[in-house]
Parts: sequence; C-alpha cells; structure tokens
Amino acid sequence: MRALVHVTLKKDVLDPQGKAIQKASASLGYDAVKSVRQGKIFEIELDAAERQEAEAQLGELCEKLLANPVIEDYTIVSLES
Repeated sequence: MRALVHVTLKKDVLDPQGKAIQKASASLGYDAVKSVRQGKIFEIELDAAERQEAEAQLGELCEKLLANPVIEDYTIVSLES
C-alpha cells in the first residue's frame, strides 16, 4: 500500500519558517500571501493485508517517529493499494 502523510505544526505553535516565507513572498511582490504554515510530506510504501492494519501502522509510525505529538499534527492524506 502507498500512503501520503502530512505533518504540520499545531495551530497554536509559532511557525518562524512560515513567517519568513510569508515576509519573503511580500518582498518579492506577492502581497496576496497573508500567512504560511510549513510542514513535511512523507510518501510511504508498506506491506499490509488490510486498510485498517495499514492505518494502525501509519498512526504508530507518525506518533513514534514522523511527528512530535507535542507540537505537530499529522494527517494520513491518502492510502491506496
């Protein structure tokens, strides 16, 4: 199975990199960009017999390795066979 996982900072956590991107966008003339939140995308291939098994494995992987649950949220965006 193939999965796409997004990891982003929680809404209440300051995002200095996102703020820097927003300011740089404005300096380049892109004044319409009002805010930016940066994150990470993971493309993962895994062997799992069933979708539920894959979701459980991905959840554990995110909690233990891919995301810092104190300051980051994660979303399994897609899961395909």
